[in-house]
Amino acid sequence: MSVQPNEEYILAFLKKLLDTPSPSGFTAQVMKLVEQEASSLGIKLSWNQKGGAILEVDGEDSSRTIGLSAHVDTLGAMVRAVKSEGTLRLTSVGGFMMNSIENEYCVIHTRSGKTYTGTILSTHPSVHVYSDARDFKRQEDHMEVRIDELVQSKEDVLKLGISVGDFVSFDSRAVITESGFVKSRHIDDKASVSALFGLLESMKRENWKPKFNLKLLISNYEEVGHGAAYIPSDIDEMIAVDMGCIGDDLSCKETDVSICAKDSSGPYDYEMTSKLIELAKAEGIPFAVDVYPHYGSDASAALSGGNNIRAALIGPGVHASHAMERTHKQAVFNTTKLLAAYVRA
Repeated sequence: MSVQPNEEYILAFLKKLLDTPSPSGFTAQVMKLVEQEASSLGIKLSWNQKGGAILEVDGEDSSRTIGLSAHVDTLGAMVRAVKSEGTLRLTSVGGFMMNSIENEYCVIHTRSGKTYTGTILSTHPSVHVYSDARDFKRQEDHMEVRIDELVQSKEDVLKLGISVGDFVSFDSRAVITESGFVKSRHIDDKASVSALFGLLESMKRENWKPKFNLKLLISNYEEVGHGAAYIPSDIDEMIAVDMGCIGDDLSCKETDVSICAKDSSGPYDYEMTSKLIELAKAEGIPFAVDVYPHYGSDASAALSGGNNIRAALIGPGVHASHAMERTHKQAVFNTTKLLAAYVRA
């Protein structure tokens, strides 16, 4: 019998995740949310040295351990310099287009715990002032944060307690529409985290166990490349659950589960990928098999880190990745269904 995800639970947890700032390197707050949710489901949780969470579920057969991963860290920025006129120069955390964050609201997180709001702008932000405002290249050294405080100099900013190395998070603007779309920044990869918790919630609600032991890694450095470079040594195979891409030469839709056959790190395990395809067909789960040449995952990091595993990659289809992203709730639910089918098979 197929697992039926608790749709209300998954969407409510996803909204909480999206509303919690968590750029790579600044994830303590969102990890607290993960810890609280795991505790409410009675799931054993431990931490790796980087602050990633490892959730454990006993299976019917303890001879093998399957790893599932999703990352809760997101794109963001850090203060690179405080400028003489009282604005902030940024350095990127993760890979995104500068024009995708232009005119976005943001929060500056100081090391004392105090926060300030601001807006990310180009240094030529007005067509009434700059003749090249439309064509001015959006690149890192042409972008700055306008702080929502009465500051006119570097000294004014420093008095607020803002300094180089402070994190800057982007307003997610998370919305779940009546038609079922989830539109927000950072759906990559918080949609997948919510799908994993949907899996855990169904185990508790429907009282079922996976065939083999499970270890779920909620990683917190994926966007900078090393989220799952280390995984527990007893994991035999691993499925990275991460967003599926939508665009030219790709079949994935916003309601599909993406099954990635190959990304920039090379092909994923043939047998695991084939099994996922066959299970999706058998369960009637909408899916697409695609190749992502500009993509890497936690599974890529785990393989590059020398872990002795087989690996595969699936996830909900997401449009406009690393910009203003959108998926449909059905893609998230379908991801939970496919994961359930895999860990029960």
